[in-house]
Amino acid sequence: MAHSHQLQRAALRAAAEPERLAVMHETMLPREFPGGRLRKLRPSDHEAFQAYRGIPDLGRYQGWVPMSDAAALDFLAGMAQAPLFATGRWVQLGIADLQSDGLVGDIGLYLSEDGHSGEVGFTLQPSAQGHGLASRAVREALHLFFSTTTVARVLGITDERNLPSIRLLERLGFEHIDTRHVVFRGEPCTERVYALSRNAADPSPEPTRP
Repeated sequence: MAHSHQLQRAALRAAAEPERLAVMHETMLPREFPGGRLRKLRPSDHEAFQAYRGIPDLGRYQGWVPMSDAAALDFLAGMAQAPLFATGRWVQLGIADLQSDGLVGDIGLYLSEDGHSGEVGFTLQPSAQGHGLASRAVREALHLFFSTTTVARVLGITDERNLPSIRLLERLGFEHIDTRHVVFRGEPCTERVYALSRNAADPSPEPTRP
C-alpha cells in the first residue's frame, strides 16, 4: 500500500511539473539590459511588428515572411500566451526600447524535442541597428535560455551573405561549425552554421545601466 501511495505522489508531482515550470518562466520576463528590454510579444505590438517585418531588405535572409494584419494579430496573441521554451517549439520574444517599451525587434528561440539543443534567430528594425542593441538583446535571451533549460548548445544559422548576423554571432562567442548548400525560397544559397555551447556562453549578461 505504501508503494502505491508513493507512486500516486510521484504521478501528482509529474503532473504539476509543467504548471510549476510555466509559473517559473512567467516570472523571468521582462528582463532589462542597457538600452532595451526583453519581454513577451503582445497584440498591442501589431503596428510596430508589421512595420519592420514588412521591410523587404530586412526579411531577405530570414526564415519568416511578412504576414497579413489578421495573421500577425493571431501570432502576437499566441506569443503573448505561449509558455517559454516548450520542447519542440519556437517562442518569439520582443525586443523593446527601454524608455518607451515600444517594440523594435524580436528574438526566436527553439528548444529541441529532447531538450538538449536549441536554435536562435533575431530581427531588429533598421533604425535601432548599429548601436549594439541586438547583441545585448540576444545575449540576454541566451542567458535566460541556458539558465532555465538543460540545452548543451544553441545553433545560429544564417545565409553567408548576411554579414551583420554573422558578425553578431561571432561577437557573442558562436563558433562556425558547418557550411551547407541549400535551396531557400526556390534559390540555391550557402548557409553558415554556428554553435554556442553552454560552457562557452557568457555566464553573466551585461547589467542594466542606472
